[in-house]
Amino acid sequence: MDKQIADQIITEYFKKIYGFAMKKAFSYDEAEELCADILHEVYVSLLKAEDVYNIEGYIWRISEHAYSKFVSSKKKHEGISIDGMEIPYYEDFLIDDAEEEIIRLRREVAFLTEKRRRIVYLFYYEDKPISYISKKMGMPEGTVKWHLNKARNELKEGFSMERKIGKLGLDPITAVGYGHSGHTGENSGPEYYLGDKLNLNIVYSVYFEPKTAEEIAEELGVTLVFIEDRIALLEGNGFLVKTKGDKFTTYVSFEPGTFSLEREDVILKKKQEIAQMLVEEYVPLVRKAVAEIDDVYIPGGNRELLEALAVSYGVTCTGGIKTGKNLSKYEIKTTAGGKFIAYIELPTTQSDPDYKATLANNNYRACGWMIRGSDKYPVESISIDTKYCSREGAWENNEVADYEYLYELISGTLDDNAANAEKFARLREKRFITDDNRANIMIARGGMEEFLGKIPSVSEELKKKFADYALEYAMLEAKDYPLQMQDLVIANYCGGFIGTVVAVMVLDILYGNGTWKTLTENEKVTSLLVMFSDILPQ
Repeated sequence: MDKQIADQIITEYFKKIYGFAMKKAFSYDEAEELCADILHEVYVSLLKAEDVYNIEGYIWRISEHAYSKFVSSKKKHEGISIDGMEIPYYEDFLIDDAEEEIIRLRREVAFLTEKRRRIVYLFYYEDKPISYISKKMGMPEGTVKWHLNKARNELKEGFSMERKIGKLGLDPITAVGYGHSGHTGENSGPEYYLGDKLNLNIVYSVYFEPKTAEEIAEELGVTLVFIEDRIALLEGNGFLVKTKGDKFTTYVSFEPGTFSLEREDVILKKKQEIAQMLVEEYVPLVRKAVAEIDDVYIPGGNRELLEALAVSYGVTCTGGIKTGKNLSKYEIKTTAGGKFIAYIELPTTQSDPDYKATLANNNYRACGWMIRGSDKYPVESISIDTKYCSREGAWENNEVADYEYLYELISGTLDDNAANAEKFARLREKRFITDDNRANIMIARGGMEEFLGKIPSVSEELKKKFADYALEYAMLEAKDYPLQMQDLVIANYCGGFIGTVVAVMVLDILYGNGTWKTLTENEKVTSLLVMFSDILPQ
């Protein structure tokens, strides 16, 4: 055969041959060695051949032959016995007859722990003595023998049984949303670690019941060797937590798979009652306090914007019912400096499909209070995104740099020229400045703590009116979660019962009954957002 044609065939089949070698080999090094042997055999055969009518069949026959020769050269005997189980290594094409048993044994070896896999490989596949393995692995010879004995028993048991793939191996979960409370460090939130579907299912596999690494592998229908590094990564970053019996659990909160629309409606109706109480008893106190705050720049001069922010903050951040539960175990601490509680939103189905909602479909969603602070300038901000805002991108699009650029502008150090084009483009994209480069968001002089300290708290007397109701529904909600998650659910439910949903309902009432004027599109840019600075725009 012409050399050029042979070269083309080798190029075309290289990836397939390497895949064949990967399937047959025990390690990457062995796979590369086997692949090189096969390529050599195939290339030499092609150059000698005159006409080949079935190239693919021709190459696979040579590949099988090369593999048989490879095995024979590696082993000085025709079988390796592991407590009575013969692993045959035949010459030529007889390897096909033992293919199924070899694959099954390789599978079982892969299910061993990393330490036992290494010992089995060194002892049975490289013919190393116990003394060599002991020295190489830094353990007593008796310990090596113990591990070998345990490995034999595990291999015998696994070889004779039908491996069952767990539910997640057949039907893995998929996240439809990620959330967190706290700060993410250098990386983003839980999506950075659990956006990978395998990592997500590893964590979810221990959500309802603790599992060992081996049990996780079986649940997912993969070999342990394939996920050991991932388990180590997830444990090192707090998504998996070691518990008794060398098992793992997790404190990541996954949304239940079903929900009752009727229950949601009942709760929302109660929250509407609370919102009305807050409008009557709490909002007047906040408006009075805000009237005394003078040192604030408000584009357009509508002080109702400041009132709305103060009311929303007061409702969500001072109306919580404390349970006294310690939630520190739920804080995930990552190696990137993150410290947050992680929430995963899963696809859910309605448990009462015939129920027709009255309130549950309304838009009460919010991206919770976001605080940003600069290390470069005396600048801070606080904001929450709801349907009353036009800001997009939620917390990921709320950058410290946005407020730093604006501070440079109002302090007179940011000129509108080519050098600062990117900064101005960002401020205009956010609509934080007008067409004539004036600040377009609320800015208060002084520190954030001082400002927020002027907002009155929801009274204990008012909270007592619905504390029992909140606790009752918190306990009901907690039943949908595994035991280790219930403290978090109860604390969140009680603490957030008067939360963002109630705050949005309060805004609905005040904007709906004419207490506050309907927002203009420009006012929605700064609605529920204020920046704090030592200077104000001129």
